[in-house]
Amino acid sequence: MTLWLILAAMTAAAVVAVIWPLARQANAVRSGSDIAVYRDQLAEIERDLAAGLVGKTEAEAARVEISRRLLAASDAAQAAPPAFDAMSAVWRRRAVAVASLLALPVIAGGLYLFLGSPELASGQPVAQRNVAANPQSIESLVAQAEAHLARNAEDGRGWEILAPIYMRLGRYSDSVAAWRNTLQLLGDSAEREANLGEALTAEANDVVTADAKAAFVRAATLDKTNVSARYYLGLAAEQDGQRDKAANIWRDLIAEAPAGTPWVIDVRNALARVESTSTAAPAPAAVKVADAGSQPSEQQAAIRGMVDRLAARLKQDGSDLNGWVQLVRSYKVLGEPDKARAAAADARQAFAGDPEKLQRLNAALQELENSAEAPAPGPHGTAPAAAGAVPDHPQGASMEDMVARLAERLKASGSNPEGWLMLVRSYETMGEKAKATAAIGDARHALADDPAKLEAFNGALKHFNNSE
Repeated sequence: MTLWLILAAMTAAAVVAVIWPLARQANAVRSGSDIAVYRDQLAEIERDLAAGLVGKTEAEAARVEISRRLLAASDAAQAAPPAFDAMSAVWRRRAVAVASLLALPVIAGGLYLFLGSPELASGQPVAQRNVAANPQSIESLVAQAEAHLARNAEDGRGWEILAPIYMRLGRYSDSVAAWRNTLQLLGDSAEREANLGEALTAEANDVVTADAKAAFVRAATLDKTNVSARYYLGLAAEQDGQRDKAANIWRDLIAEAPAGTPWVIDVRNALARVESTSTAAPAPAAVKVADAGSQPSEQQAAIRGMVDRLAARLKQDGSDLNGWVQLVRSYKVLGEPDKARAAAADARQAFAGDPEKLQRLNAALQELENSAEAPAPGPHGTAPAAAGAVPDHPQGASMEDMVARLAERLKASGSNPEGWLMLVRSYETMGEKAKATAAIGDARHALADDPAKLEAFNGALKHFNNSE
């Protein structure tokens, strides 16, 4: 509004500058009344001379001066234009004034509408103006940045700007690639390494993978005060079952934090979590020999936390089809069929507006059901219950038992890439790297006859950074 008032004032000033000279009246042309006055003055001089009121010399001088004026008035009257021409000049001036009054605003406004940007909301920050002008400005800006980087792949600064935007949009794999490009082009720094580790962790559904942990270690080596790297190293220790180590890392972070630091709340919550479970959880050695009614193992608690975080993420952004399938499978493996059915219903609702993804989701869920119903031979040739339901093992069974049953089922019927992926991830979480590597080889061998499923498995494996 302020901009338009300024433009209106400037236009009005321009109009006044043009009209002002046209509005001034020309000096009136002396009429024949001037001649009559001079003649009366000559007659009066003659009367004064006859009456002796003025001398002859003075009378002659006055007569000469008045005669000169009389001649000038007579010449001016003869040279004056007729009344019709004067009236025409007045109308011409008025026409020019009206034209100026109308034409200047119209021309100025037209030029502004053609060359300016009247659609922008004045008085707002530039970022808000862009959003108001184009609701999809973020996506369009990202597309423009991607097009620029496709032509200028060596622009490290461009990759560094785009990487955190990918994180905010939930495009974790793209963020990982962007941070790797940034490090390659601009060199190492604690901040960049920590950001790469965070992107890798987000890509793996909040599991600190080996690659992510290595990035955090590099960041902490470059800068021992880097908060992000130290926090995630504590999280990695927790997920590896080293609760005391995690607690020590987080206690140091809290002790060194300035007063009023907002992230301290999250660290305190994490510390409270490991302190509350460290005394309740059995020792790792005891877990391996525990029976079906034992306390949950540390690895099982870590898997439970991972599943809960995946569910929370999908509630905020339900566009991850593979994430929904994995959540349903996880609930089945954990022996929670009700939650598995609810997750499947939520997934179908999330893709209700996308028929193609909904069809893919239903196909994946149906395959999951079929694989769960297919009986796999038990260790003595008997057929166990359907996989996922785990009727012969209560919910409190150790994580090792559930992973072992999943491995047995996949050896019998290994056509499910999601099942192989979960087996690999379970071994990774339990710290059994050799078994994870072996499972990857078994999966590729089992899926070798189905290129589409093999490609899906390799893509998902790369996505979650479990081994490659």
